[in-house]
Amino acid sequence: MHYGIVGGGVLGLTLALRLVQAGQRVSLFEAAPAFGGLAEGWQLADVYWDRYYHVIAGGDAAHLALLAELGLSDRVQWRRTRTNFFDGQMLRPLNHAIDYLRLPTLGLLDKLRVAATIIHASRLTDLTPLEAQTAQDWLTQLSGARGWDGLWRPLLRGKLGPNADVASAAYIASVIRRFYGAREGAAKKECFGFVEGGSTPLVAALVERLCAAGATLHVGSPVSKLWPSPGGGVCVEHAAGRAHCDRVLATCPTPLLAALCPDLPAAEAERLRSLRWQGIVCASLLLDRPLGGAYMSYITDDRVPFTTVIEMSSLAGSARFGGRHLAYLPRYLPTDAADFERSDEDLADGFITGLQRMFPDLRREQVLAWRIARARHVLAVPEVGHRDRVPAMATGVDGLFVVNSSQIVDAALSINDSVRLADASAARLLALI
Repeated sequence: MHYGIVGGGVLGLTLALRLVQAGQRVSLFEAAPAFGGLAEGWQLADVYWDRYYHVIAGGDAAHLALLAELGLSDRVQWRRTRTNFFDGQMLRPLNHAIDYLRLPTLGLLDKLRVAATIIHASRLTDLTPLEAQTAQDWLTQLSGARGWDGLWRPLLRGKLGPNADVASAAYIASVIRRFYGAREGAAKKECFGFVEGGSTPLVAALVERLCAAGATLHVGSPVSKLWPSPGGGVCVEHAAGRAHCDRVLATCPTPLLAALCPDLPAAEAERLRSLRWQGIVCASLLLDRPLGGAYMSYITDDRVPFTTVIEMSSLAGSARFGGRHLAYLPRYLPTDAADFERSDEDLADGFITGLQRMFPDLRREQVLAWRIARARHVLAVPEVGHRDRVPAMATGVDGLFVVNSSQIVDAALSINDSVRLADASAARLLALI
Protein backbone atom coordinates (compact mmCIF):
# COMPACT_ATOMS: atom_id res chain seq x y z
CA MET A 1 0.00 0.00 0.00
CA HIS A 2 1.04 3.61 -0.51
CA TYR A 3 1.17 5.46 2.81
CA GLY A 4 1.41 9.22 3.09
CA ILE A 5 2.77 10.59 6.37
CA VAL A 6 2.19 14.21 7.33
CA GLY A 7 5.02 15.37 9.60
CA GLY A 8 8.71 14.50 9.64
CA GLY A 9 9.49 14.57 13.34
CA VAL A 10 10.76 11.50 15.19
CA LEU A 11 7.22 10.12 15.30
CA GLY A 12 6.65 10.44 11.54
CA LEU A 13 10.12 9.20 10.63
CA THR A 14 9.82 6.14 12.87
CA LEU A 15 6.36 5.37 11.51
CA ALA A 16 7.78 5.57 7.98
CA LEU A 17 10.65 3.26 8.90
CA ARG A 18 8.36 0.60 10.34
CA LEU A 19 6.12 0.71 7.25
CA VAL A 20 8.92 0.45 4.69
CA GLN A 21 10.42 -2.39 6.71
CA ALA A 22 7.08 -4.19 6.22
CA GLY A 23 7.30 -3.72 2.46
CA GLN A 24 4.98 -0.73 2.18
CA ARG A 25 5.49 2.29 -0.07
CA VAL A 26 5.86 5.56 1.88
CA SER A 27 5.77 9.26 1.00
CA LEU A 28 6.53 11.65 3.86
CA PHE A 29 5.73 15.38 3.87
CA GLU A 30 7.52 17.80 6.22
CA ALA A 31 6.68 21.50 6.24
CA ALA A 32 9.95 22.70 7.84
CA PRO A 33 13.21 23.09 5.91
CA ALA A 34 14.68 20.13 7.82
CA PHE A 35 13.46 16.88 9.37
CA GLY A 36 13.29 16.29 13.11
CA GLY A 37 10.42 18.42 14.40
CA LEU A 38 11.01 19.07 18.10
CA ALA A 39 14.19 16.97 17.83
CA GLU A 40 15.71 19.15 15.10
CA GLY A 41 19.15 20.62 15.72
CA TRP A 42 20.31 24.17 15.08
CA GLN A 43 23.33 26.45 15.18
CA LEU A 44 24.11 28.58 18.23
CA ALA A 45 27.27 30.56 17.49
CA ASP A 46 29.71 27.80 16.48
CA VAL A 47 27.82 25.08 18.42
CA TYR A 48 25.35 22.73 16.70
CA TRP A 49 22.98 21.03 19.17
CA ASP A 50 19.27 20.47 19.78
CA ARG A 51 16.80 23.32 19.31
CA TYR A 52 14.93 22.00 22.37
CA TYR A 53 16.37 19.96 25.23
CA HIS A 54 16.25 16.15 25.20
CA VAL A 55 17.52 13.53 27.60
CA ILE A 56 17.44 9.73 27.89
CA ALA A 57 16.26 8.05 31.08
CA GLY A 58 17.27 4.52 32.00
CA GLY A 59 13.75 3.23 31.38
CA ASP A 60 13.48 4.67 27.85
CA ALA A 61 13.53 1.22 26.27
CA ALA A 62 11.95 2.17 22.92
CA HIS A 63 14.37 5.06 22.34
CA LEU A 64 17.39 2.94 23.27
CA ALA A 65 16.21 0.05 21.07
CA LEU A 66 15.84 2.39 18.07
CA LEU A 67 19.32 3.82 18.65
CA ALA A 68 20.69 0.27 18.76
CA GLU A 69 18.84 -0.67 15.57
CA LEU A 70 20.35 2.34 13.80
CA GLY A 71 23.87 1.56 15.03
CA LEU A 72 24.04 4.51 17.43
CA SER A 73 24.35 2.73 20.78
CA ASP A 74 28.06 3.49 20.99
CA ARG A 75 27.25 7.21 20.84
CA VAL A 76 25.09 7.11 23.99
CA GLN A 77 26.83 8.50 27.06
CA TRP A 78 25.54 8.24 30.64
CA ARG A 79 26.30 10.71 33.41
CA ARG A 80 25.37 11.25 37.03
CA THR A 81 23.46 14.52 37.27
CA ARG A 82 22.00 16.79 39.91
CA THR A 83 18.77 18.72 40.42
CA ASN A 84 18.37 22.16 42.01
CA PHE A 85 15.38 24.08 43.31
CA PHE A 86 15.09 27.88 43.29
CA ASP A 87 12.70 29.01 46.02
CA GLY A 88 12.77 32.71 45.16
CA GLN A 89 15.66 33.42 47.50
CA MET A 90 18.42 30.99 46.66
CA LEU A 91 19.27 27.87 44.70
CA ARG A 92 19.00 24.72 46.79
CA PRO A 93 20.06 21.14 45.95
CA LEU A 94 17.28 18.60 45.55
CA ASN A 95 19.04 15.27 45.11
CA HIS A 96 19.02 13.22 48.30
CA ALA A 97 16.74 12.66 51.27
CA ILE A 98 18.79 15.12 53.30
CA ASP A 99 18.16 17.82 50.68
CA TYR A 100 14.41 17.39 51.05
CA LEU A 101 14.76 17.60 54.82
CA ARG A 102 16.57 20.93 54.45
CA LEU A 103 13.89 22.59 52.31
CA PRO A 104 12.72 25.66 54.26
CA THR A 105 9.38 25.76 52.44
CA LEU A 106 8.24 22.48 54.04
CA GLY A 107 7.91 21.22 57.58
CA LEU A 108 9.28 17.84 58.66
CA LEU A 109 5.92 16.07 58.34
CA ASP A 110 5.42 17.60 54.89
CA LYS A 111 8.83 16.35 53.78
CA LEU A 112 8.11 12.83 55.00
CA ARG A 113 4.79 12.86 53.15
CA VAL A 114 6.51 14.07 49.96
CA ALA A 115 9.05 11.24 50.20
CA ALA A 116 6.26 8.71 50.68
CA THR A 117 4.42 10.17 47.66
CA ILE A 118 7.48 9.74 45.42
CA ILE A 119 7.95 6.12 46.48
CA HIS A 120 4.24 5.39 46.04
CA ALA A 121 4.07 6.95 42.57
CA SER A 122 7.25 5.20 41.40
CA ARG A 123 5.67 1.83 42.18
CA LEU A 124 2.36 2.36 40.39
CA THR A 125 1.83 0.13 37.37
CA ASP A 126 -1.68 1.18 36.29
CA LEU A 127 -2.33 4.91 36.16
CA THR A 128 -5.83 4.66 34.67
CA PRO A 129 -7.63 5.28 38.00
CA LEU A 130 -5.72 8.56 38.37
CA GLU A 131 -7.12 9.94 35.09
CA ALA A 132 -10.27 11.10 36.88
CA GLN A 133 -8.43 13.13 39.55
CA THR A 134 -6.46 16.35 39.29
CA ALA A 135 -2.79 16.29 40.20
CA GLN A 136 -3.53 18.98 42.78
CA ASP A 137 -6.17 16.90 44.55
CA TRP A 138 -4.10 13.71 44.46
CA LEU A 139 -0.86 15.30 45.58
CA THR A 140 -2.57 17.38 48.27
CA GLN A 141 -4.15 14.21 49.61
CA LEU A 142 -0.79 12.43 49.73
CA SER A 143 1.65 15.24 50.47
CA GLY A 144 -0.56 17.85 52.15
CA ALA A 145 -1.42 21.39 51.07
CA ARG A 146 2.06 22.68 51.91
CA GLY A 147 3.64 19.86 49.92
CA TRP A 148 1.54 20.86 46.89
CA ASP A 149 2.21 24.61 47.15
CA GLY A 150 5.83 24.36 48.26
CA LEU A 151 7.08 21.62 45.96
CA TRP A 152 4.71 19.82 43.60
CA ARG A 153 3.04 22.81 41.98
CA PRO A 154 6.38 24.44 41.05
CA LEU A 155 7.68 21.14 39.69
CA LEU A 156 4.52 20.57 37.63
CA ARG A 157 4.65 24.17 36.45
CA GLY A 158 8.08 23.37 35.04
CA LYS A 159 6.40 20.86 32.72
CA LEU A 160 3.04 22.48 31.99
CA GLY A 161 3.31 26.18 32.79
CA PRO A 162 -0.13 27.68 33.57
CA ASN A 163 -1.81 24.36 32.76
CA ALA A 164 -0.29 22.81 35.88
CA ASP A 165 -3.50 23.35 37.84
CA VAL A 166 -5.64 21.33 35.40
CA ALA A 167 -3.26 18.39 34.93
CA SER A 168 -4.44 14.92 35.86
CA ALA A 169 -2.87 12.86 38.62
CA ALA A 170 -1.95 10.25 35.99
CA TYR A 171 0.35 12.73 34.26
CA ILE A 172 2.37 13.73 37.32
CA ALA A 173 2.60 10.09 38.40
CA SER A 174 4.09 9.24 34.99
CA VAL A 175 6.63 12.07 35.37
CA ILE A 176 7.63 10.84 38.83
CA ARG A 177 8.01 7.27 37.54
CA ARG A 178 10.28 8.35 34.66
CA PHE A 179 12.55 10.59 36.71
CA TYR A 180 12.63 8.33 39.74
CA GLY A 181 13.58 5.56 37.31
CA ALA A 182 16.60 7.68 36.33
CA ARG A 183 17.97 7.23 39.84
CA GLU A 184 20.24 4.23 40.25
CA GLY A 185 22.02 2.35 42.99
CA ALA A 186 21.26 2.15 46.69
CA ALA A 187 21.77 5.89 47.04
CA LYS A 188 19.34 6.51 44.16
CA LYS A 189 21.66 8.93 42.38
CA GLU A 190 20.24 10.59 39.30
CA CYS A 191 21.62 9.33 36.00
CA PHE A 192 20.66 10.45 32.49
CA GLY A 193 21.95 9.75 29.01
CA PHE A 194 22.48 11.71 25.82
CA VAL A 195 23.62 11.00 22.29
CA GLU A 196 26.89 12.59 21.22
CA GLY A 197 25.80 15.36 18.89
CA GLY A 198 22.32 15.65 20.42
CA SER A 199 19.28 14.28 18.60
CA THR A 200 20.65 15.08 15.14
CA PRO A 201 22.40 11.69 14.66
CA LEU A 202 19.09 9.89 15.35
CA VAL A 203 17.19 12.03 12.84
CA ALA A 204 19.95 11.73 10.23
CA ALA A 205 20.11 7.93 10.63
CA LEU A 206 16.33 7.62 10.23
CA VAL A 207 16.39 9.75 7.07
CA GLU A 208 19.33 7.77 5.66
CA ARG A 209 17.62 4.44 6.36
CA LEU A 210 14.39 5.65 4.74
CA CYS A 211 16.15 6.91 1.62
CA ALA A 212 18.00 3.61 1.28
CA ALA A 213 14.68 1.76 1.54
CA GLY A 214 13.15 3.81 -1.28
CA ALA A 215 10.84 6.09 0.71
CA THR A 216 9.95 9.42 -0.92
CA LEU A 217 10.77 12.29 1.45
CA HIS A 218 9.50 15.82 0.86
CA VAL A 219 11.11 18.48 3.06
CA GLY A 220 10.08 22.13 3.07
CA SER A 221 6.79 20.99 1.59
CA PRO A 222 3.84 21.85 3.86
CA VAL A 223 0.57 20.02 3.30
CA SER A 224 -2.28 22.42 2.56
CA LYS A 225 -5.22 20.03 2.14
CA LEU A 226 -6.29 16.42 2.59
CA TRP A 227 -9.42 15.02 0.99
CA PRO A 228 -10.93 11.62 0.11
CA SER A 229 -10.37 10.48 -3.44
CA PRO A 230 -13.55 9.42 -5.30
CA GLY A 231 -11.81 6.21 -6.32
CA GLY A 232 -10.63 5.41 -2.78
CA GLY A 233 -7.68 6.56 -0.75
CA VAL A 234 -6.71 10.11 0.24
CA CYS A 235 -5.33 12.97 -1.83
CA VAL A 236 -2.54 15.14 -0.41
CA GLU A 237 -2.02 18.70 -1.61
CA HIS A 238 1.47 19.88 -0.71
CA ALA A 239 3.92 22.56 -1.77
CA ALA A 240 5.63 20.34 -4.35
CA GLY A 241 2.42 19.08 -5.95
CA ARG A 242 -0.30 16.52 -5.32
CA ALA A 243 -0.10 12.87 -4.26
CA HIS A 244 -2.63 10.07 -4.06
CA CYS A 245 -2.17 7.63 -1.18
CA ASP A 246 -4.06 4.55 -0.07
CA ARG A 247 -3.70 5.71 3.52
CA VAL A 248 -2.55 8.96 5.10
CA LEU A 249 -1.20 9.17 8.66
CA ALA A 250 -1.40 12.65 10.16
CA THR A 251 1.16 13.19 12.94
CA CYS A 252 0.34 16.91 13.15
CA PRO A 253 -1.56 18.41 16.13
CA THR A 254 -5.32 17.79 16.11
CA PRO A 255 -6.41 21.42 15.45
CA LEU A 256 -4.16 21.50 12.38
CA LEU A 257 -5.58 18.23 11.09
CA ALA A 258 -9.13 19.58 11.45
CA ALA A 259 -8.12 22.56 9.31
CA LEU A 260 -6.39 20.40 6.69
CA CYS A 261 -9.31 18.05 6.04
CA PRO A 262 -12.65 19.83 5.49
CA ASP A 263 -14.33 16.49 4.72
CA LEU A 264 -14.07 15.25 8.30
CA PRO A 265 -17.49 14.80 9.94
CA ALA A 266 -18.43 18.04 11.72
CA ALA A 267 -18.60 16.47 15.19
CA GLU A 268 -15.21 14.82 14.76
CA ALA A 269 -13.60 18.01 13.48
CA GLU A 270 -14.96 19.88 16.50
CA ARG A 271 -13.53 17.26 18.88
CA LEU A 272 -10.14 17.59 17.21
CA ARG A 273 -10.25 21.39 17.47
CA SER A 274 -11.41 21.35 21.09
CA LEU A 275 -8.48 19.32 22.41
CA ARG A 276 -6.38 21.70 24.49
CA TRP A 277 -2.72 22.01 23.45
CA GLN A 278 0.17 23.97 24.85
CA GLY A 279 3.30 25.30 23.27
CA ILE A 280 6.75 26.43 24.28
CA VAL A 281 8.99 29.45 23.94
CA CYS A 282 12.53 28.34 24.75
CA ALA A 283 15.77 30.31 24.91
CA SER A 284 19.09 28.60 24.19
CA LEU A 285 22.03 30.35 25.83
CA LEU A 286 25.75 29.84 25.41
CA LEU A 287 27.61 31.15 28.46
CA ASP A 288 31.21 31.43 29.60
CA ARG A 289 30.28 30.15 33.07
CA PRO A 290 28.12 27.44 34.62
CA LEU A 291 24.79 28.35 36.19
CA GLY A 292 24.08 25.97 39.04
CA GLY A 293 25.92 22.84 38.03
CA ALA A 294 22.69 20.82 37.95
CA TYR A 295 21.06 19.39 34.84
CA MET A 296 17.66 20.71 35.94
CA SER A 297 16.76 23.59 38.25
CA TYR A 298 13.08 23.97 39.12
CA ILE A 299 11.71 27.40 39.98
CA THR A 300 9.02 28.52 42.43
CA ASP A 301 9.39 32.26 41.84
CA ASP A 302 6.59 33.44 39.51
CA ARG A 303 8.62 36.56 38.74
CA VAL A 304 11.08 34.46 36.73
CA PRO A 305 9.68 34.30 33.16
CA PHE A 306 10.69 30.68 32.49
CA THR A 307 9.79 27.53 34.33
CA THR A 308 13.07 25.60 34.52
CA VAL A 309 16.77 25.95 33.85
CA ILE A 310 18.16 23.04 31.85
CA GLU A 311 21.95 23.10 31.94
CA MET A 312 22.85 20.71 29.14
CA SER A 313 26.58 21.19 29.65
CA SER A 314 26.26 19.71 33.14
CA LEU A 315 25.14 16.49 31.44
CA ALA A 316 27.14 16.50 28.20
CA GLY A 317 30.18 18.33 29.57
CA SER A 318 31.37 21.82 28.67
CA ALA A 319 34.19 20.43 26.50
CA ARG A 320 31.58 19.52 23.86
CA PHE A 321 30.72 23.20 23.64
CA GLY A 322 34.25 24.54 23.40
CA GLY A 323 34.64 24.96 27.16
CA ARG A 324 31.42 26.95 27.33
CA HIS A 325 28.07 26.13 28.89
CA LEU A 326 24.80 25.45 27.06
CA ALA A 327 21.55 26.16 28.89
CA TYR A 328 17.87 26.07 27.95
CA LEU A 329 15.22 28.31 29.51
CA PRO A 330 11.77 26.90 28.61
CA ARG A 331 8.46 28.66 29.10
CA TYR A 332 5.35 26.53 28.52
CA LEU A 333 2.32 28.48 27.32
CA PRO A 334 -1.20 28.14 25.91
CA THR A 335 -1.19 28.14 22.11
CA ASP A 336 -2.72 31.63 21.95
CA ALA A 337 -0.24 33.26 24.37
CA ALA A 338 1.06 36.71 23.41
CA ASP A 339 4.67 35.55 23.89
CA PHE A 340 4.52 33.76 20.56
CA GLU A 341 4.24 37.17 18.88
CA ARG A 342 6.92 38.98 20.91
CA SER A 343 10.26 39.71 19.28
CA ASP A 344 13.25 37.50 19.97
CA GLU A 345 15.11 40.49 21.46
CA ASP A 346 12.28 41.28 23.88
CA LEU A 347 12.00 37.68 25.01
CA ALA A 348 15.75 37.26 25.40
CA ASP A 349 15.99 40.44 27.47
CA GLY A 350 13.29 39.21 29.85
CA PHE A 351 14.80 35.74 30.09
CA ILE A 352 18.30 37.02 30.85
CA THR A 353 16.91 39.45 33.44
CA GLY A 354 15.08 36.53 35.07
CA LEU A 355 18.26 34.49 35.03
CA GLN A 356 20.05 37.31 36.83
CA ARG A 357 17.39 37.15 39.51
CA MET A 358 18.44 33.56 40.14
CA PHE A 359 22.16 34.27 39.66
CA PRO A 360 22.82 37.89 40.79
CA ASP A 361 26.49 37.64 39.86
CA LEU A 362 25.68 36.85 36.21
CA ARG A 363 26.75 39.65 33.86
CA ARG A 364 25.20 40.24 30.45
CA GLU A 365 28.53 39.89 28.70
CA GLN A 366 28.80 36.34 30.06
CA VAL A 367 25.94 35.38 27.75
CA LEU A 368 27.99 34.78 24.62
CA ALA A 369 25.11 33.85 22.30
CA TRP A 370 21.37 33.23 22.44
CA ARG A 371 18.52 32.09 20.22
CA ILE A 372 14.75 31.79 20.75
CA ALA A 373 12.76 28.77 19.60
CA ARG A 374 8.96 28.67 19.43
CA ALA A 375 6.44 25.87 18.92
CA ARG A 376 2.72 26.51 19.41
CA HIS A 377 1.66 22.86 19.59
CA VAL A 378 3.96 20.69 21.68
CA LEU A 379 1.73 18.71 24.01
CA ALA A 380 -1.97 17.98 24.34
CA VAL A 381 -2.63 19.10 27.92
CA PRO A 382 -3.02 15.94 30.06
CA GLU A 383 -6.03 17.26 31.95
CA VAL A 384 -8.57 15.18 33.84
CA GLY A 385 -10.36 12.78 31.51
CA HIS A 386 -7.78 13.20 28.75
CA ARG A 387 -7.83 9.47 27.99
CA ASP A 388 -11.52 9.73 27.09
CA ARG A 389 -10.81 12.56 24.64
CA VAL A 390 -7.87 10.94 22.90
CA PRO A 391 -8.74 10.76 19.18
CA ALA A 392 -9.20 7.33 17.67
CA MET A 393 -6.57 6.37 15.13
CA ALA A 394 -9.13 5.90 12.34
CA THR A 395 -11.08 9.01 11.32
CA GLY A 396 -14.42 9.48 9.60
CA VAL A 397 -12.58 9.85 6.28
CA ASP A 398 -11.79 6.42 4.90
CA GLY A 399 -8.02 5.96 4.71
CA LEU A 400 -7.14 8.94 6.95
CA PHE A 401 -5.60 8.14 10.33
CA VAL A 402 -4.44 10.18 13.33
CA VAL A 403 -1.12 9.26 14.95
CA ASN A 404 0.07 12.15 17.10
CA SER A 405 1.30 13.00 20.57
CA SER A 406 -2.22 13.56 21.92
CA GLN A 407 -2.46 9.75 21.95
CA ILE A 408 0.42 9.46 24.41
CA VAL A 409 -1.18 8.77 27.78
CA ASP A 410 0.32 7.71 31.10
CA ALA A 411 3.63 9.17 29.99
CA ALA A 412 5.63 12.36 29.91
CA LEU A 413 6.23 13.48 26.33
CA SER A 414 9.73 12.42 25.23
CA ILE A 415 11.49 10.91 22.23
CA ASN A 416 10.95 7.54 23.88
CA ASP A 417 7.18 8.06 23.96
CA SER A 418 7.14 9.13 20.30
CA VAL A 419 9.05 6.02 19.25
CA ARG A 420 6.82 3.80 21.37
CA LEU A 421 3.69 5.33 19.82
CA ALA A 422 5.11 4.91 16.31
CA ASP A 423 5.95 1.25 16.89
CA ALA A 424 2.51 0.45 18.31
CA SER A 425 0.60 2.42 15.67
CA ALA A 426 2.51 0.88 12.75
CA ALA A 427 1.77 -2.60 14.11
CA ARG A 428 -1.96 -1.79 14.33
CA LEU A 429 -2.06 -0.36 10.81
CA LEU A 430 -0.26 -3.32 9.29
CA ALA A 431 -2.69 -5.67 11.03
CA LEU A 432 -5.53 -3.94 9.14
CA ILE A 433 -4.11 -4.88 5.73
